[in-house]
Amino acid sequence: MSQQTLIYILLALILLSFVYGYVRDWLAQRKGKAGQPPVSAAAQDPLRITLPLQLQAYERLVVWVERVSPEQLIGRLNQPGLDTATMQQLLIQTIRAEFEHNISQQIYVSAAAWEAVCTVKEQLISLINRVAAQLPPAEPALTLNKKLLELVLQSQAPFPTRTALGVLNAEAKKLMKG
Repeated sequence: MSQQTLIYILLALILLSFVYGYVRDWLAQRKGKAGQPPVSAAAQDPLRITLPLQLQAYERLVVWVERVSPEQLIGRLNQPGLDTATMQQLLIQTIRAEFEHNISQQIYVSAAAWEAVCTVKEQLISLINRVAAQLPPAEPALTLNKKLLELVLQSQAPFPTRTALGVLNAEAKKLMKG
């Protein structure tokens, strides 16, 4: 099963849990207890509130990891006429900006999951800097992009993005099983 299929399944499950909770609350309010206000969802079951938030955090981090993978980044950011130095800056700025946008998700995921996400950020920036340092700054960005993609494809060890996706997917599945 592909990563994209797993993401769609995760999204569908999250949506179903929201719909189920909404319908259940709506039915409980309609029935109502004579003279008693309905008990809040948080008082009934705190996990019912936190589980969707946790699953959403895992979902957002999976999307982040996919978006910052070299293949996706280069495909989105590549522009004709850029040089290596400019492309290097653009790649790193994008990784950092998207990381900062998702930094609050760390409160909903395990330490291991957050560490995997941080490792992706650090190793990608390091890889970009290492490859760019081997090229003249005025070299066309195409050369940098090509070398980065070659390194990703030729890597013997699992690439950090694949490792992080494995951690995030495994933990999200554990949450869904209860």
